[in-house]
Amino acid sequence: MVGQWTTAAAIGLLALSNASPLQPMKRAPPFNYDGEKVRGVNTGGWFVLEPWITPSMFEGHDAIDEWTLAGAMGYEAAKSKLQDHWNSWITQDDFKQMAAAGLNHVRIPIGYWSVLHRDGEPFIPGAYNKLGEALEWASSAGLKVMIDLHGAPESQNGFDNSGKYGSVGWTQGDSVAHTIRVLNKIRDDYASHPAVSAIQLLNEPLGPNLDMNTVRQFYMDGWGNLRDSNVAIAFHDAFMGVTSWGDWGAGMWNLILDTHHYEVFDTGALGMSIDEHVRTACAFGSQMASTGKWTISGEWTGGITDCAKWLNGKNKGARYDGTFGGGPKIGDCVGKSTGSVAGLSDADKSNIGRFIEAQLDAYEKATGWIFWTWKTEGAPEWDMKDLLANGLFPQPLTARNYPGQCG
Repeated sequence: MVGQWTTAAAIGLLALSNASPLQPMKRAPPFNYDGEKVRGVNTGGWFVLEPWITPSMFEGHDAIDEWTLAGAMGYEAAKSKLQDHWNSWITQDDFKQMAAAGLNHVRIPIGYWSVLHRDGEPFIPGAYNKLGEALEWASSAGLKVMIDLHGAPESQNGFDNSGKYGSVGWTQGDSVAHTIRVLNKIRDDYASHPAVSAIQLLNEPLGPNLDMNTVRQFYMDGWGNLRDSNVAIAFHDAFMGVTSWGDWGAGMWNLILDTHHYEVFDTGALGMSIDEHVRTACAFGSQMASTGKWTISGEWTGGITDCAKWLNGKNKGARYDGTFGGGPKIGDCVGKSTGSVAGLSDADKSNIGRFIEAQLDAYEKATGWIFWTWKTEGAPEWDMKDLLANGLFPQPLTARNYPGQCG
């Protein structure tokens, strides 16, 4: 059975079947992941909606994610609202601003339904056409793009950021096979685009709720289909820990291990002092640097609370102030849940600035970082554009108000 091959045997057969003396298989990606640090930002909330990033898309109706949007608003109204959003949320000027800030990468999340829509599903396709335009903007700005498959059929994690909030059903039916078809189409359409340096096989599959043998086989199959292109192939650690993948992938090339580091989604992390937040981030950077692979933090934040409106889901509260999950109150979310960076307290500004700088130092021990996210409608801890404008995200990116935090 194919699923029972060893990694080495599978790769050996792949190599034999594709070997050519005229065309070496190991083609270097258009970004030097060995010699340069990834410094990037995500375009969160653009092609995959998240209620906390754009609350205005979810106000006045019952939708809680992109799956339920058309049913709540009516198909035509939802389609019109989405098209307006795709055309306005991120523009060519945003790409110019990213480049001007010193960034070299943009990670662009997209859902499977935008690439290959499945009949009978309520998702509204159309964003894939805009992705092509975004790649031209990236080329013009001198930015490299990681195309990130952010949502898979039946949801790989049950989070609203997969497009469908609720159960984790990705390994059922033909969902994994459809995900491979989606990746192959992205490869065929865009792997040779000069802006595209990486394709991410899948964002945040929830390993503890999935059969990890299925996840690993999916990663191998996805890599096998992309290996002859010149893009790097990114895979998420599936919440199994960044150091749990050291023995996996032997003989495979152009692999990027993507791990996401947040210190706001459990009460223990939320209760840490700023010194503890910094120490934790620095230690995590050291773990990233020990994997033996190109390793990035493909999502992270300045956030030290989970106060942003609807961060934990539409109409759900925050752990920080005790309104979500039933835990103890740690502090108040007043002034933190909505608004701008300029409206934060001086103490919050100082702490967020320290935390951002520590993470920059930490993740550059490894291959680098991609911040989540470029802009929001009012989540100041998460809004890179606003953090840059208010001096909490350093300019240039190597400048430090708090040098040497990671030793």
